[in-house]
Amino acid sequence: QMQLVESGGGLVQAGGSLRLSCAASGRMFSNYVMGWFRQAPGKEREFVAAISGGGTVRNHVDSVKGRFTISRDNTKNTVYLQMNSLKPEDTAVYFCAAEPVGYSWSDYVQPRRYDYWGQGTQVTVSS
Repeated sequence: QMQLVESGGGLVQAGGSLRLSCAASGRMFSNYVMGWFRQAPGKEREFVAAISGGGTVRNHVDSVKGRFTISRDNTKNTVYLQMNSLKPEDTAVYFCAAEPVGYSWSDYVQPRRYDYWGQGTQVTVSS
């Protein structure tokens, strides 16, 4: 079992920055791929970024490349999402998710791949 708690969301002006954190409880954190997803009102949950268990492989959706960076600290059981140059269209509830390693890397862009989810944190970007 793994429990995930996100923090760091808030209201920011366009062009600003936020860093989201997701603290995980449970054993063997490094055995999990960690992902960030977001969901805007009336839209489906969409993939934002994922990072491998050891942190050496990362994937970001095209719309955030060059602006967002996923990272993890396995000594702290925490995954981060650094968000720079924020845009109003980044407004959403952001969720972190965890799934054991072992599947095809391409599978980890799908929300259905993940068994463990946090409660979400709201990010609002004003224009």
